Amino acid sequence: MKPYLAAALQMTSKPNLMENLLEAEERIELAVRRGASLVCLPENFSYMGLEADKMAQAGAIAEKSEQFLHTMAQRYQITLLGGGFPVPTPAGDRVYNTALLVAPNGEELARYHKVHLFDVNLPDGNTYRESSTVMAGTELPPVYASETLGNLGLSVCYDVRFPELYRHLSKAGADVLFVPAAFTAYTGKDHWQVLLQARAIENTCYVIAPAQAGNHYELRHTHGHAMIIDPWGTILADAGQDQEMAIAAINPDRLAQVRRQMPALEHRVFG
Repeated sequence: MKPYLAAALQMTSKPNLMENLLEAEERIELAVRRGASLVCLPENFSYMGLEADKMAQAGAIAEKSEQFLHTMAQRYQITLLGGGFPVPTPAGDRVYNTALLVAPNGEELARYHKVHLFDVNLPDGNTYRESSTVMAGTELPPVYASETLGNLGLSVCYDVRFPELYRHLSKAGADVLFVPAAFTAYTGKDHWQVLLQARAIENTCYVIAPAQAGNHYELRHTHGHAMIIDPWGTILADAGQDQEMAIAAINPDRLAQVRRQMPALEHRVFG
């Protein structure tokens, strides 16, 4: 592992698959032009609309999203994370919220079905029932060991509130934690940054968190602030609400330095 640039992209995905994919490619190309070799797309990058409309198109969204990720990774010679898109279950009545990591040669490296589903009644009057259309994954997320990028641990959005999942990833050797998200505007203003920093600090890992931002349809607003955070909890890049990405260096020397200074992972007593 050598130092490299990573990009956490920020999008405002809409209920239009092909328009979202065109926007995603534009942002991928911009990240590559800025030198990124690891590029991460947010949750729902390819489609963000009403649940009934998503389900009606789930097969097409899954097929086009996977094809897009393989093509873009190969075209731009990058490692590419698709942070979350619907993949129909075998029964076809629901979908998995699936994150996919793809190599520069277009091959799949790792796949993760989101295990924690966002079923919440918020004080702003919005109700979310992800489980109405999504089936929870049943397996812990993988860590992909890359010689050039370090050990990469997968997660998706609401997972960030469950520290035991990230402890699993750090115990499995993760150097970098992915947290692609479509965090609500209401919860994001209070919890997004502090949760990301906590996951970075307690696991002494880099956190790369691509995000959705703005208004997507009807009353669905997301927080934005795609971020890259270092193992000390320092925010290296924050896309705010309007910028197209957070981009920063992932440095193995910094990782080693923090782990020497704060060897908390070596001091674990329980688990």
